[in-house]
Amino acid sequence: MDYRYITYACEKGVARIVLDRPDVMNALNREMVNEIRDAAGRIAGSGEARALVIAGAGGNFAAGADIEPMAGLAPEGARDFCFNDAFNAVENLPVPVIAAITGYCLGGGLELAMVCDLRICSADASLGSPEIKLGIFPGAGGTQRLPRLVGAGRAKEMIYFGKSIDAQTALSWGLCDRIAQDPHAEAFSLASRLAAGPTAALRLAKKAINFGLGRDIGAGLACEEEAWAELFTTADQKEGMKAFLEKRKPVFTGR
Repeated sequence: MDYRYITYACEKGVARIVLDRPDVMNALNREMVNEIRDAAGRIAGSGEARALVIAGAGGNFAAGADIEPMAGLAPEGARDFCFNDAFNAVENLPVPVIAAITGYCLGGGLELAMVCDLRICSADASLGSPEIKLGIFPGAGGTQRLPRLVGAGRAKEMIYFGKSIDAQTALSWGLCDRIAQDPHAEAFSLASRLAAGPTAALRLAKKAINFGLGRDIGAGLACEEEAWAELFTTADQKEGMKAFLEKRKPVFTGR
């Protein structure tokens, strides 16, 4: 697929998806979301990336979704417009995904950020769910992922009132993982460290964590045990433990 609304690149195992509609603060249209889904499929299928950074061009992450194409939709058309297919594909990627958030991260933009494993914000970032002001509510995972990150009460306050919060509040609530002067550089630095690590261990750790969310602890522990034991078939496990015993830095190959 030729990309019109995002840019995609991969360097030294770190892929980047940059939302690229800066003239409309990277508002998400269905075409952009299709491109995000295609890029996620490329990462999942090719193995070229061992970590992913998602960012926005022009000083904002994404200020929500395009309203005009949605305004006249009937329920069936609204289901087709919904972004869940692409956002679920990003969330289910077998590699760590980091959002670099600057400026506005609202509505569908926040829902995209929430499917990432980590969120790095600039001090001036604004995160919110303003959909209620349009007579709707977040429909691409917001009602499910936001309570898991910030708690039900805070999520309801943000969704019911269309409330936005600043980066410092997001950090204290758990919606932001760290604040950085340059979130793009910070996210790329973290992604590069992850890309140089034991890929299988990261993939299975992500699988175990995500599987356990919303399930009883017994099911989560069973998944963890199975995934942990599987790691003892990997070259990285052998290398990591051998390097520890030999008191040297491990060289992971992702196998």
